[in-house]
Amino acid sequence: MIENKSFIGYSGAETIEVEDPLSYMQREVDYLLPAATEKSIHMGNCKDMKVKAIFEGANGPTTFAAEEHLSGRGVVICPDLLCNGGGVTCSYFEWLKNIDHVSPGKLTKKFDEQSNIKFLRVMGYTDLDE
Repeated sequence: MIENKSFIGYSGAETIEVEDPLSYMQREVDYLLPAATEKSIHMGNCKDMKVKAIFEGANGPTTFAAEEHLSGRGVVICPDLLCNGGGVTCSYFEWLKNIDHVSPGKLTKKFDEQSNIKFLRVMGYTDLDE
């Protein structure tokens, strides 16, 4: 796999689609987990999908019109915001630590220190170093 820089030649794969990756979504499956490309499920391809449920991983892969159509056919769709809430939360904390130039373990320590200083100021203490 590493030598080919793809799944071509990977013995653990049941099928490999490199010519038209979106055609893979039209196989009959129970669950589909699109996670990389925005609007990859749309009115142009959702009518041919044979799936029971879609669990969006990220990046809004289903258009509103396709979601309405699929839901009308009884397909359960779990939106990326719900399905990937943990990933979104982790990304938020990474963003916070990056803008403050703080290592992950020190992020909560810095927050706690700042909260305590604010609390003490509310109580009337004015001689505090930040």
